[in-house]
Amino acid sequence: MPESIIELRRAALVNTLRGCQLFSGLPLPDLESIAGITVTRSLAKGDYLFHEGQASEGFYIVQRGAINVHRVNAVGKEQVIHVFRSGESFAEASVASSGGYPADARALEPTQVLLVGRAGFLRLVGRQPELALRMLSSMSLHLRTLVGQLEDLTLKDVETRLANWLVKRCPDPEGESPVAIELTVTKRVLAAELGTVSETFSRTLAKLREQDLLSVRARTITVLSPAALTALLRRNLGG
Repeated sequence: MPESIIELRRAALVNTLRGCQLFSGLPLPDLESIAGITVTRSLAKGDYLFHEGQASEGFYIVQRGAINVHRVNAVGKEQVIHVFRSGESFAEASVASSGGYPADARALEPTQVLLVGRAGFLRLVGRQPELALRMLSSMSLHLRTLVGQLEDLTLKDVETRLANWLVKRCPDPEGESPVAIELTVTKRVLAAELGTVSETFSRTLAKLREQDLLSVRARTITVLSPAALTALLRRNLGG
């Protein structure tokens, strides 16, 4: 392979690493060291990156596309943990654990990820302990996301969970001006994130449309009055 192509690929790796919160602010030599233990993997839509319990090869950074990390319960229902997109890292905890990956990971669309090799990264951490602190910070962010999702799933019904999800994405929940929310995942995946199935999710959307709280067009949900939706949420929560 011509040297110029190798250099371009290495530069692309370094740029992706620099854009990842886990590595932001690291000097170029450190980024180049990490790039040296990183490999690129491409997935078609629907391809699995790993399965729950599989031995960890390392952790991942999304270069482009989207990865759905989820678990399947005893009755076969898929519960989405998070959808990771460009610049986001995931599965860091598996590097320090002997239990393998804690969930399944599948590409939602044509996707390219970077695999930061487990053995190489552990050697690097031994020389640069700051990287361990950065990894702890990244895992802490993931934990806060999971805690937030758990709190949302304790809400009593799908209407309340959906209203809560939408209100959180309105810049001014007490405002009267419409707010357009572009879905970055399919409605089926969003339904799974909210702990329900597509059919129930669609019925709930229809119910909120009938109340003139929302309009829906393709993958855009418009909250017609954030204040009115917030009022519904408060009523549902008994506030």
